[in-house]
Amino acid sequence: MNSVSIEDTAFLAALVDTFGDSVLLGEAIPESCQSDWTGHAPCRPLALVRPATTQEVSRVLRFCNEHRRTVVPQGGMTGLAGGAVPSADSIALSLARLSGVESVDRDAATLTVRAGTTLQAVQDAAEEAGFRYPVDFGARGSCHIGGTLSTNAGGHGVIRHGMTRDQVLGIEVVLADGRVLDLMNSMIKNNTGYDLKHCFIGAEGTLGVITRAVLRLSPPQSDTHTLLCALPDYPSAVSFMHRLRRAKLALEAYEVMWQDFYTMSCGWQTKQPPLPTNYPLYVLCEAEGSANHLELALEEALSAGEVADAVLASSTTQARELWAIREATAEFPIKLAPINFDISLSIPDIGNFVEAAEAMLHKHWMGVRIVNFGHIGDSNLHLTVDGHSLTEDTPQTRHAIEAEVYQLVGERGGSISAEHGIGLLKRDFLHHSVHPDTLEVMRTLKNALDPNGTLNPGKLLS
Repeated sequence: MNSVSIEDTAFLAALVDTFGDSVLLGEAIPESCQSDWTGHAPCRPLALVRPATTQEVSRVLRFCNEHRRTVVPQGGMTGLAGGAVPSADSIALSLARLSGVESVDRDAATLTVRAGTTLQAVQDAAEEAGFRYPVDFGARGSCHIGGTLSTNAGGHGVIRHGMTRDQVLGIEVVLADGRVLDLMNSMIKNNTGYDLKHCFIGAEGTLGVITRAVLRLSPPQSDTHTLLCALPDYPSAVSFMHRLRRAKLALEAYEVMWQDFYTMSCGWQTKQPPLPTNYPLYVLCEAEGSANHLELALEEALSAGEVADAVLASSTTQARELWAIREATAEFPIKLAPINFDISLSIPDIGNFVEAAEAMLHKHWMGVRIVNFGHIGDSNLHLTVDGHSLTEDTPQTRHAIEAEVYQLVGERGGSISAEHGIGLLKRDFLHHSVHPDTLEVMRTLKNALDPNGTLNPGKLLS
């Protein structure tokens, strides 16, 4: 239980008096607001405030800034870097009540939405209007749009559509002192000076709180095919990806699973594996275009030895079953004690990195279990170490593993965070990917927009 000082008691009384029923205290604060999907350092904040409008967000931030109280913005709490984890002396700001799709402009192919709306709700609204919102990942039913913008979320479709940043035309954001910036641009072409929205997208709530957004929509998918292939090695995966593109197929997803991941995931499924588990590598591909072009490309890849075996889904049900293998990552927190790495490297180097990282980890931690998968078409590799396989799964051991892997990433010019953000968990390793001069400019921006340091302190930057 958090101890509350006399000063805290007076502040909380003023907070409740000012904001009424939108404030929750003590045991009324749900556990879901105390940590994200990592389960890292769960902590009950001093208070949880649940504004329902942008104006209420503005008032809360102004109030906390005046009282020098730190504020931790929270969305659906599906993050994987500890970016929304509160501290005992902080005010958690949940945007769950600030939800709803405001409008869809069919002529401009845009959608205006409040930050607390789930990704699934945005996708459904887009589909109902005859479009689609192409950002997609497993937490779609829980994560909030504001959170996806604040972390610049990635997902399956980045290879074709880009990151969340690439879908955003405009935002509304509240600064630490309560000022509301109206950056709700709805036009693709608008060169009027600094494009300030990009300062807040990916900033993890450290510079301002995003409350609304104008999102770009894409046309609905036409003929889409789901294909699972077994491959002999990593270079074949890269070659096959280029072959599919040359066949005039638009890749919606290109998910690579190493044998360790595929075997483990298939063992968790209730059905027989669609392909044997003895191949070095597997690719789950979703491509839009001609079925004849896909079949011809696959035949050529089989003849060339790029692909050893393949399964083409013949129905939506079969496609979902193939995707269930890749989306077994949702079971990681339950069935593993995961140490997750979300990293980016140059596409040609990913296979070599996997081998180098495995050799290094096995050298220092004999018997360690490692699983690898990734969206290699956008340079993203996910490497997971199972803490259950360690002789001692302690915070010190985990930190040592992280230090070794991130140093290896830095030596190869990669990024320590491809799509999950920095938060608390990667903050101390940011120097491996960001030059000191760049870090200093980032701190300058933070100090300019949040001079009192009240917004999400300790996250992203040390």
